[in-house]
Parts: sequence; C-alpha cells; structure tokens
Amino acid sequence: MTQSSTNRLCSTHPSRVTRREAVFAWAGGFGGLALCGMLGSCSHSSSEVARKIGGAAVASKAKHVVFLYMDGGPSQLDTFDPKPRLDKEDGQPIAMANVPATQFRIGKKVMKSPYKFKQYGKCGAWVSEIFPQLATCADDLTIIRSMVAENSEHTAANYFMHTGWPIAGRPSIGAWVTYALGTECEELPGYVVLDTGQMPLGGVECFSNGFLPAKNQGTLFHRGNAPVPDIRPMEPTAALQGAKLELIQRLNQRHRKRMAALGSAEPIEAMIANYEKAAKMQVAVPELTDLSDETEATRKLYGLDFPETEEFGRQCLLTRRLIERGVRFIQLLPPSLPEHNHWDQHTKLARYHRSNAQAVDRPIAGLLKDLKQRDMLNETLVIWGGEFGRTPMAQQMPDGEHGRDHNPFGFTMWMAGGGMQPGLTYGATDDYGYFAVENPVHVHDLHATILYQLGLDHEQLTYRHGGRDYRLTDVHGEVVHDLIA
Repeated sequence: MTQSSTNRLCSTHPSRVTRREAVFAWAGGFGGLALCGMLGSCSHSSSEVARKIGGAAVASKAKHVVFLYMDGGPSQLDTFDPKPRLDKEDGQPIAMANVPATQFRIGKKVMKSPYKFKQYGKCGAWVSEIFPQLATCADDLTIIRSMVAENSEHTAANYFMHTGWPIAGRPSIGAWVTYALGTECEELPGYVVLDTGQMPLGGVECFSNGFLPAKNQGTLFHRGNAPVPDIRPMEPTAALQGAKLELIQRLNQRHRKRMAALGSAEPIEAMIANYEKAAKMQVAVPELTDLSDETEATRKLYGLDFPETEEFGRQCLLTRRLIERGVRFIQLLPPSLPEHNHWDQHTKLARYHRSNAQAVDRPIAGLLKDLKQRDMLNETLVIWGGEFGRTPMAQQMPDGEHGRDHNPFGFTMWMAGGGMQPGLTYGATDDYGYFAVENPVHVHDLHATILYQLGLDHEQLTYRHGGRDYRLTDVHGEVVHDLIA
C-alpha cells in the first residue's frame, strides 16, 4: 500500500520495494522467487490483528472469516423464524395494511411453512426440520431474525450484501478485510472464493477489489481436482520450467526499466507479484486439495461419503484447511443442484428448500464442530445467509407447488464463533415474518460488526478514491454490541 492510500491506517507496513527489487536483481526463476520469501513478507502478522485505526484502538476477537453465502435468498419463515399465524391463515389474503409491492407483484395469499420447527440446545433456538444436523449446534449460533436490506432484485442485493452498495464497482467485504489486515499465508491468496459451479447474479463483481489494490480481490477456487487453472507446471522438467521463468524475469526487468522511465513501474510490479504468488501456489494448492491425510471420521463428519453432501462437504473441509494455513477471508457458494436456482424458490419451495438444506446441513455442522474441537472457532467468524428473505405470501402456481417472492424488509442470518454471543436469538419480525420490528440490523450494521470483531473500526477504515474517502459502510452502520460476547 502507498502512504497516500493508507492515510487513515496508522500501522507500519513492510516495504515492498526491496522485495521486488530482489526479484529483478536475481532474475533467477524459482531461485529468485524463493529469495523473495526469505527477504520478508508483505502480509501482516497475527500480532497486528489488534491494530490502531484513526488513532482509536480496537481489540480483535477474530482472525478469519467464513461467509457461507446462500445465494438466492433463503426463506426465514422456513428455516429459523417460525410464524404460527401463517398456519392459522394459510390460503387467506394477508391481513396487513400497506403491503409493499413484491419483486414480481404476484401472490397476496398467506402461505404456511411446509416444515415443522423444534427448539434445540440449552438456548432453545427454533430450527426447521430441514436442518437436523445444524440444529445440534444451536448453542453455538447467534441467530439474527431482524436483518434488513435495501434491494429486492438479486443482482443489486448481491452487490449490496457484499460491498454495501447496490451497483458494481465497490470493493467487497473480503477485499476490505485483506486490504486492512493482509493475510497470514504467503503461499495462498488472502481472499478465497470456493465456487461450486454457479455464480450469484452479479458474477465475480461480488468478490471484486473495486478501487482497492488488485491483490485484494477474491480468488476463485473451482470445484474438482484443478481448482486453479494451470496450477501444475506445464513443462515436463523443473529445469525447463525454471528456464522459462528466468526468461520471463529478464523480460520483465527490461520492461520495468522502460516503464520507470515513463514515470510508473506499478503495472510491472503487479505482474511480478502475480508470478511470485503463482509459483508458490503451484506447490501449495495441490497439497491443500489432497484430502488423503484426513481421517475417515473427518470425512464422515463433513458428509464426504454421501452423494448429496459430498460436493459442499469437500468445500467446507477445504475451508478448515485454508484457515489452518492462514487464509483471512473464505467465501463458499451453495452447490449447484439440478432443476432449480439455488435458494430462489418462487415455486416448489417445499421440495427445493429441503434439497438445498440437505446439501449444506451436514457439511456446515461438520465445519462448526471441527473448528470447535480444534479450538479454532473462537478465532473464526462464521456467517450464514443470503441477500434477502422471502415473503409470507405464496406465489400461486397452477400445480399447487407454490413458492415465495423476495423480501428485504425482515429476514434471518446467523453467525458463530469469532467472539459472538453463542446461543442468542436476536431481534424479531412481525407476526407474519414480513418486517423487522424489534432490533433491526441493517446490512451496514452487519458489516460494521464483522469489521469490529476483526479489530477494525468501520468509520476509520477508508481508502481515498476519486477525491473522497470511501469505506465499506459508506456513511452508515453501527456496531451491534448486543451480538458480541
């Protein structure tokens, strides 16, 4: 980072110049790249997690974030927020004044949940029958029933949940976190997105670095044995691979001199950094994705032996392995299931919310239990939720397999670990589950609270761009201290 871009971050960052110049001086393929690692790291060490921003000390409780992003909008009414009134008025016109226009302006009749709810754990949290494994972790969850967003269309809502702004171009929360804190891992990116085959609407802009440095963007790891393209060396021998890298370094050095003469060598600096990271990833990623050293008990815990949970279970297990290696921010997307679009059930909700939940229930519970037994959950903030919730009214379908429309006015997310208050159910929606009426938590408040748990003051973490200081929470947001242990 340059001094001009970090005028509000009052920590000292190791110099990047000496490190880069060493690459040019050596120009020796893997030898030069190895020297870079010995000379020092541009990442922030764990001792810097408790930092000063804008002169105000903020103590961190979490070092890592896992965002279990349930793209499409899970229904709060069918997961964690049961409403008896829906059972009583099922099929009747909703008795609510000033019902807002829904995204598709169809459906005014109340729809009860097709699922049963029970209370679990010492805390007595209500959990739907579609999450039997996650229900066993109820005492570790901080359930927020009063989330509020601002957009009822998927693309804008996805951008807003990720970046605090409904239009593409702003940095995502993962980019802000790695910009401020760096990473504890030199061999892997600080911000990793585990892709399961289908991007949320809005695409990779949801994981963008925006106007922050390019190294802060999310790196997609695809499913399968080759999560990153060209992760294995293309050449048959290490000598040939090294010779190619040496040639690339010499050409880069020549190009850098020309760029410096024109006034800026920054683009070539970024290219050097990319080659350096790529060389390290060629060693680290195959080892990361090789699960042969995991026990049979661990495989069963994550559901790797069941066809319906194998895909997402593998991603959750990779998440634990990424955390162990120091990756700062990890996001998971729901598995791509046939015939329907993630959690966006405008029809066939009874069938597809169940299959969506079945695919992620055991793996998520496995991740929470595994982190906890390894004493890693206290330093890892796990977040579950989508871009909005669903309406209490049905979208009537001729075949009777009804669904629900989009609802940003009151929905549910949960958090676990990372210093959050375990076993807490916070906030409430009205009797229909439509609007947040008690302790509303806006998306900006959620972002502010996440940053706070990482030791970051959302009002002071800024970046100057286009003549003004920007922040993740724009000019809004309050830390919700009631959620924190």
